[in-house]
Amino acid sequence: MVGIYDCFGYGGSFDVPFEERYKLIKRAGFDCVMLWWSDKFGRGAGYQEDVHLATEAGLEIENMHTPVHEQNDLSSDNLNGESVYQTYLQCVKDCAVFHIPTMVIHLLADQYPVNELGLKRLEKLIDKAEEKEIQIAFENLDNINNLDRVLNTFQSKFAGYCYDSCHHQNYASDIDLLNKYGNRLMALHLQDNGGKYNQHQLPFDGNIDWEDVMRKITRTGYQGATTLEPMNWDYEDLSIGEFLECAYQKAKRLDKMRHN
Repeated sequence: MVGIYDCFGYGGSFDVPFEERYKLIKRAGFDCVMLWWSDKFGRGAGYQEDVHLATEAGLEIENMHTPVHEQNDLSSDNLNGESVYQTYLQCVKDCAVFHIPTMVIHLLADQYPVNELGLKRLEKLIDKAEEKEIQIAFENLDNINNLDRVLNTFQSKFAGYCYDSCHHQNYASDIDLLNKYGNRLMALHLQDNGGKYNQHQLPFDGNIDWEDVMRKITRTGYQGATTLEPMNWDYEDLSIGEFLECAYQKAKRLDKMRHN
């Protein structure tokens, strides 16, 4: 099964309506999508309707990405810190209501170490996830120390890891993250490293060693979808349909590498 992040560009305010976007994703060949669960980045209101629109188009929901704008406040003893916690808690509840099996969270950057208050909030969040049987996948960015502390602190089967290939290359290329956290792997953000922003390229267009990455993913025993998280920043000459067709071919190539 192969999937793609649903907010991959084509208008800061998403000029292609999401109802049409999901139909195009399905037409390109994808089986599932990852949803952006917020009104930020130009998404606007109505993002919860995406679940219905995607499933109506014949797509499965692989996971949803929680909001990221306040992520570094999780350990703060103030209203901002409480707001982050309440946002994540609502995402757990939304996953249960909308039958989304997994939610992805950005932990704080390492310059904001997770303190006891942050851990206490995460403990309550994971308790709620266990109650609702929702997986929480913590993604690697410039947060490797925080990621290590959180995954070592919480051994729940509902708390795990989201592997981002490009963030790995940019922030922790000297650490074998898939070997270290592979037994906790719950989600994939596969993208190449290069282009205008040194991230979010389509696979095989940058400098990541995909043979090595997919071999290591296979060794983890991960059973979820092979999912891409690209943007169209380096592909403005392609129509949305052409971009999705290209992305699908690359996703299938990765999926074949993984299963062979």
